[in-house]
Amino acid sequence: MSADKMNLGELTIDVNNLYREENFTDLKIASIKKMIPIKVDGSDDESRESLFMASTNIMSQMGPVPVNCEIKVKTLEEAIAQFPQAIQGSVTKMIEDAKAAQLEQASKIVVPDAATSA
Repeated sequence: MSADKMNLGELTIDVNNLYREENFTDLKIASIKKMIPIKVDGSDDESRESLFMASTNIMSQMGPVPVNCEIKVKTLEEAIAQFPQAIQGSVTKMIEDAKAAQLEQASKIVVPDAATSA
């Protein structure tokens, strides 16, 4: 639904899927966000696992490109150890997706419009 057609009265917050964020960085390239599940009262929700998200920027010919991905681990120490592999996997997927989009675009058959060719 487009923003201009959205009924703001229909916005709802999923109170069963709330998280508190903790951010960790080396102030150089790595940023790891720990998403801690919480209850609606703000207390930790021990029934759900924390999530770890990795983010960095890679340089391209067009400038910096943000790269974000989930790291499927249980601790910050594991997230730090898995950071390079997680980012590399995300970059590889981004490249594959871009190549697939280029191939799809290149394979489209262009048919002249009958109104413009007459």
